[in-house]
Amino acid sequence: MQKQREHWGSRLGFILAALGSAVGLGTMWKFPYVTGQNGGGLFVLMYVFCTFFIGVPLFVAELLLGRKAQRGVVGTFSLLSNNSVIWKTAGWLGVASSFLIMSFYSVVAGWSLNYVFLSLNQFYLNRSAQEISHVFDVLAASGDITIFWHLLFTAITAAMVYRGVRQGIEYWNKVMTSTLVILLIVLCIYSVTLSGFWQGFDFVFYPDLSKFKASSALEALGLAFFTLSLGQGVMITYGSYMRREDDIPKTAGIVGSMLIVVSMMAAILIFSSIFTFGFGPQEGPGLVFKTLPVVFAQLPGALFISTSFFFLLVFAALTSAMPLVEVVSANFMDLYGWSRHKAVLVTAVGCFSFGIPSALSSTDIVFANWRQIYGKSFFDTINDLVSIWLLPIGGLMISIYIGWFLSREVVYEEFHAGTRLGYLWRPWLFFMRWVVPVGIILIILQTSSVIDVNHLFS
Repeated sequence: MQKQREHWGSRLGFILAALGSAVGLGTMWKFPYVTGQNGGGLFVLMYVFCTFFIGVPLFVAELLLGRKAQRGVVGTFSLLSNNSVIWKTAGWLGVASSFLIMSFYSVVAGWSLNYVFLSLNQFYLNRSAQEISHVFDVLAASGDITIFWHLLFTAITAAMVYRGVRQGIEYWNKVMTSTLVILLIVLCIYSVTLSGFWQGFDFVFYPDLSKFKASSALEALGLAFFTLSLGQGVMITYGSYMRREDDIPKTAGIVGSMLIVVSMMAAILIFSSIFTFGFGPQEGPGLVFKTLPVVFAQLPGALFISTSFFFLLVFAALTSAMPLVEVVSANFMDLYGWSRHKAVLVTAVGCFSFGIPSALSSTDIVFANWRQIYGKSFFDTINDLVSIWLLPIGGLMISIYIGWFLSREVVYEEFHAGTRLGYLWRPWLFFMRWVVPVGIILIILQTSSVIDVNHLFS
């Protein structure tokens, strides 16, 4: 007999947990620099479109599967597909994705923790812009320091998940997601006082066709997919803690809308800051750790601004890391009958251990010839494996399964349970059957270099 499953304590608690999962480093770190690389305005508009018309429908699908089965991601596919090996593979892809993401995600999050510490110590004082920026290069090359922060972040995340759904994940998401949004609002209000505010605002919201490429549309789709935590088993696992009377379509719409608002605020804050001091918007992945500290050092109230921003990053990282640990732990509990405490500890130790080569990617301590053999660092190899292959393939299998293979009656009944938005059933099913799979296939073909849409549409 299956053990009674724990459920969310409140609808608000679940919304904040789902939003916290979505508003992670993907929103605070990746969204701004990808927007900068793709010219701003029109890319942002495309991101909003992809979030609502592809991301949110798949978000709904994952929650429906989890709530129906009341199990972790592997158990969900095992139950609903009568132990079909093919569909159970989709579940294992989600578990593998969450495990691998957590292994390198905690390295980046550890750097965020380190920058909180650096900011509190005003590391930028009496240093030139080049010296401030170079601190990150030294940090990345310092394996012992990176591993320390990687370990600390993993331990903090595990401690939060260790206490369960209500007392752990839900409680800490209420605290941190609320604090994150408040901090972001305060910093955005501050950004209005900067001379580069309107330039940053125009860059984010003004569509400029001359700066937009065909591949930017697919990158916007991939970013929407990533920021909503899709294809990782996260929303299937979170859905398994929902009650039948919970309104899934409405909740998905709220989370998608709030994610877009937070993403816009983060982008305005960052671009207002960098335009104020003449930096370019296309600074790339180093934008947060190399460029922004230089900017913050020149702002009035640098100690408060810099520390608040990096606290913001840490909170965002924690709210996204908790579900990654939960996905893997929930499957240990479901499949092997482990206690939550044992499952979380084993998962945390595994993620930390596998993440050590990523933490040491800028050194020659382990896998010294990795870059020479594979053409990129271990960190980038695992990141690309997940983002190019595992997440899109997992999401594609989920969309095909719920759109074409799961009983239509089951899907219909689950979609309508607890919602007054039943009239969205037919358009939602159309998107799940045709739009979502085609969009994901295009992402896979483009990111794996099978096709080049820029060339096709040139």
